Amino acid sequence: MLKTKRVYEEVTEEDGYRILTERLWPRGVSKERAALDQWMKSIAPSNDLRKWFDHDPDKWEEFKERYRKELFGSEAVNEMLEIIEKNDTVTMVYASKDEEYNSTVLLKEFLGDLLEG
Repeated sequence: MLKTKRVYEEVTEEDGYRILTERLWPRGVSKERAALDQWMKSIAPSNDLRKWFDHDPDKWEEFKERYRKELFGSEAVNEMLEIIEKNDTVTMVYASKDEEYNSTVLLKEFLGDLLEG
């Protein structure tokens, strides 16, 4: 099972394997509190794309296209698929306040499509 969760939410056993899918470390969160199994910076949007998007819902459709282009053929995607295969539950952890328009939501959709297809 593949899930998403804000890093500021309580850690639970149901989270399974926890991966931070952000390029930058979340503000105000210690490594202990984050309780991560892995920090996968390489699967996050590039710095240029992240800065361009700036969590602007008006740029969402264009952001989706650009981020998907970055993900295609990425070694990080292959690594993530291997992690998903080895674990019953993988929770991709993110810091964004916006639970609808963020890169981890799109990443979950992208990986889900690959796993189904």
